[in-house]
Amino acid sequence: MSPAARALALLRRYGWNATGFQVLEPGYRYWFDGDDACVAYVDTGRAWVVAGAPIAPATRLAAVAAGFAAAASAAGRRTTWFGTERRFGDATGWPALQIGEQPVWSPAAWPAVLRGSRSLREQLRRARAKGVVARAVTAAELAAGHPTRAQLDRLIAAWQAARPLAPMAFLVQVDLCSFATERRCFVAERAGVVVGVLGVVPIYAREGWFFEDFLRAPDAPNGTVELLVDAGMRAAAAADIALVTLGLAPLAGDVGRWLRRARRLGGALYDFDGLRAFKAKFKPARWDPIFVAYPPPGNPVAAVHDTLAAFAGGGLVRFGLATLRRSPALIAGALAVTAVAVAGLLAPPVVAVAILVSTLAAALAWRPADHR
Repeated sequence: MSPAARALALLRRYGWNATGFQVLEPGYRYWFDGDDACVAYVDTGRAWVVAGAPIAPATRLAAVAAGFAAAASAAGRRTTWFGTERRFGDATGWPALQIGEQPVWSPAAWPAVLRGSRSLREQLRRARAKGVVARAVTAAELAAGHPTRAQLDRLIAAWQAARPLAPMAFLVQVDLCSFATERRCFVAERAGVVVGVLGVVPIYAREGWFFEDFLRAPDAPNGTVELLVDAGMRAAAAADIALVTLGLAPLAGDVGRWLRRARRLGGALYDFDGLRAFKAKFKPARWDPIFVAYPPPGNPVAAVHDTLAAFAGGGLVRFGLATLRRSPALIAGALAVTAVAVAGLLAPPVVAVAILVSTLAAALAWRPADHR
């Protein structure tokens, strides 16, 4: 059995984090602890950066995390745990930075959400009036060579070509087709042409779905994304799914005074409030905090730097140069943030942490969730 297949088997039993299924995408390494625990990570050269929490029984989280940290230390690496939730912090007692929050819905309550939101109903009406229809895609349609797959590949390529940042790694890859029988996919079509897509991955241990990827064509009518969310929510309710999340809203929620300032600073790079507002308009039942955690005696500055390196594919300088070739204007803004970060090193450490997290959040917010 391949490492990815072993990881999938454990995910089916213990996959609790929303980001769990994403560790099956290319680029991850797997550290196994016995036959009931796995940690998925990337090696940046200085750190092993973990996607979420260990895939393990709840009673084993602390022991597995400590064992992994010890293995990393023996290899000359520190560890950073990105995208953890409260359960991991409660189990380990490790320090952590809240970097945002993720909205959560009960799909069974979706009809009530629509009844209470005239604006959502109007967006659905607009899309339907323009001839947009949303439907579930079969696993066979995601196979190479199928006409639907070909349209999805073209949509993904066009979306990636239009992004100002160079392609990123870690938890922001666009992968709609691998492990097709495990995932769900919904497309929005107009006159037989795909104008939008919603990629859904399972959260096995919580009987949940993560609405991971939203992509839409530039000419997609208003309401296309709302129509996809509606189709996904209705399908989740029909499948007795307990919860749905749209994933991280960076720097949202109770992130503290310095990170609120960082959010304003990072607003020059990205509209964080707009991204949260996009998710909030679907009226979630609650918002769960998301953290970057690290074991003592680590520090938050190193943890954020390690996470940035993971998303950049290991080389921050190389990633910056690649982005410069794609979007000089964006790099100019990033350099301004970096200059402030350098100045922040002369200030209390929390200031530098806030600026680094702001830069990270700006990068994360460029994942494929079109909230226009």
